[in-house]
Amino acid sequence: QLHESGPGLVKPSQTLVLTCTVTGDAITASPYAWNWLRQSPGKGLEWVGTIYYDGSTYYTPSLESRTAISRDTSKNQFSLHLSSVTPDDTAVYYCARAPALLSDDYDTWGQGTQVTVSS
Repeated sequence: QLHESGPGLVKPSQTLVLTCTVTGDAITASPYAWNWLRQSPGKGLEWVGTIYYDGSTYYTPSLESRTAISRDTSKNQFSLHLSSVTPDDTAVYYCARAPALLSDDYDTWGQGTQVTVSS
């Protein structure tokens, strides 16, 4: 199971930090890839980035300059850091597991967490 946590409201220019807590599988277990995705109002699902079981990270190009994904293996958690947020970053954010790197065949999802960027 996956569970997202983090603030529901963030001010513009701040850094959004979301954490995904994973139970049942180690985030260091091959060959899984651990992903962040988001869905904004009226838009499709957008892949934000991935941390692979070996710790390597990958980001969507449009967000790469503002995005970092890290992990705490002792807690079996991985986190999304999105800096300099704007109202365009308002979305429901999901963490999800994929069976391979850069696969969009997500087989386990968190419930999603609403993030609103507003002053």
